[in-house]
Amino acid sequence: MLLTFTSKGIYCRQADVYIDPWKPVKKALITHGHADHSRWGHKHYLSTKAAAPVIYQRLGDINLEVVDFGEVTQINDVKFSFHPAGHIVGSAQIRVEYKGEVWVVSGDYKLENDGISEPFEPVKCNTFITESTFGLPIYKWAPQKEVFADVNAWWQQNKEAGKVTILTGYALGKAQRIIEHLDEGIGTIYTHGAVENVNEVIRNQGVALKPTVRVTQDIDPKEFKGNIVVGYPFSHWEPLGKEIQAILSWHCFWLDGTEGSSQT
Repeated sequence: MLLTFTSKGIYCRQADVYIDPWKPVKKALITHGHADHSRWGHKHYLSTKAAAPVIYQRLGDINLEVVDFGEVTQINDVKFSFHPAGHIVGSAQIRVEYKGEVWVVSGDYKLENDGISEPFEPVKCNTFITESTFGLPIYKWAPQKEVFADVNAWWQQNKEAGKVTILTGYALGKAQRIIEHLDEGIGTIYTHGAVENVNEVIRNQGVALKPTVRVTQDIDPKEFKGNIVVGYPFSHWEPLGKEIQAILSWHCFWLDGTEGSSQT
């Protein structure tokens, strides 16, 4: 077999490399910057150029080589290339070719174009290894347009009631997707520091995000009324002030399928 599952991760014996390994290895090919795929401790990393800024931010000073989407890297007669996965900025499927046989490892991927990530690109192959976090039939997602129409209507309703709207999602990926589809005509988009740190990295690599304001202790809590704050699960909200009424929604989806209404 060209790729096998081992105690360290998905392994290609012919090239002696791993894909998204979960234990330290000599050479790791990384699909994207989320912590369950990009871990500290490998001797050498390979990722897309677009994924690198966030990986550096999260892992620090590592030995990271970067490639463009579609660029072929050959290791011991095995050809590797990275192709857009549509999950977050820079996320990739990894194509592996050896002696005419082609395998693709999906990493996390999303078929619906979120307007920020490089859109998913189908890659022809003999064998496809797919992530399936939400593969159970209980997960049935409404179209993105409908989901965010509901979100913006909810924000408008909260504004008219004089309340703060708080929407949470993972600091990398989910939060930026939320921001991209918020109606900034309703009010100001504030962000928790963990989210804004990622926003700064992504903006610095040329990705256009809507204007956001970092939540700090210096902001008068009254300024949050009617506006929205994008945070991450388990955020602390002391800067909003104890006297402020807030409405919270947690956009994070796991086994019971009961929370939220969009896809990963």
